[in-house]
Amino acid sequence: MKIGYFLSCEEYPPAELLEQARGAERAGFEALWISDHYHPWTDAQGQSPFVWSMIGALSQVCSLPVTTAVTCPTMRIHPAVVAQAAATSAVLHDGRFVLGVGTGEALNEHILGAAWPQADVRMEMLEEAVEVMRKLWRDRFVNHHGRHYTVEHARIYTRPDTPPPVYVSGFGPKSVDLAARIGDGFVCTMPDADLVRRFRDNGGGDKPCQAGFKAAYADSEDEGARIAYERWPNAGVPDELSQVLPSPRHFEQAGQLVQPEMMKESFVCGNSADAHLEMIDQYAKAGFDEVYVANTGPNYQGLFDLYQREVLPRLR
Repeated sequence: MKIGYFLSCEEYPPAELLEQARGAERAGFEALWISDHYHPWTDAQGQSPFVWSMIGALSQVCSLPVTTAVTCPTMRIHPAVVAQAAATSAVLHDGRFVLGVGTGEALNEHILGAAWPQADVRMEMLEEAVEVMRKLWRDRFVNHHGRHYTVEHARIYTRPDTPPPVYVSGFGPKSVDLAARIGDGFVCTMPDADLVRRFRDNGGGDKPCQAGFKAAYADSEDEGARIAYERWPNAGVPDELSQVLPSPRHFEQAGQLVQPEMMKESFVCGNSADAHLEMIDQYAKAGFDEVYVANTGPNYQGLFDLYQREVLPRLR
């Protein structure tokens, strides 16, 4: 299994994200995930740099492959523009770039004033957006007049020799089926063997399956849970609610229903290598090929040291 590190744009400023990328490579992580947000989930997280600027900068400070986890190419940014950004990113990273995509959240995508569509419509939009992007990576001049998108006389001049792979996120049966049908890989955040099996059985075959989990490195499990609750109470917000709440203020209100002890259910808190290995094992048993760990709070160097000293050697 490939072990990567997840750069949380919601929580860290640009220079600190680049520092983490360098630290992750030194520690022995094999790849990077990076989130694509307009807003953080809560004001306590406090950041949200533009992901495409960050991906360009990452190409200059480390050699690790990069996947967006995930970009929504349907509303906030037109898929023709995302296609150009992804092509440039693939060139900068010498082909070590994967465009992870999903149907997004109202938190980030409603900002231009358009109505937030129902889930079935969002999946329809995503499928057409992926079609548009692949046309632009493959063809010379592209004209597309679809149900959701229009492209006229468009050509991407700077593009890699091989188009970037498109991995599709999914958390329910319909979205997993879409990922299996149109994706070059699958992205998820739950160690759910049923979802992996559905992806593989419905057309995904042996394509790569990526997943990620969150940690809060600290001197104790309780201190880690405190940091996680302070920064990411939204991790306890259930199911579709995360897709429809429109602002960090609303996530903070929903987070008031989350108890601090609940953070231990969704985060690996503290400094135990065994706890990280147990979490990684859950994803391995579920059938994932790659797993990415994100740290919340100020102690990311402690997490890098833990992985370099204990976690990665025991995995290998």
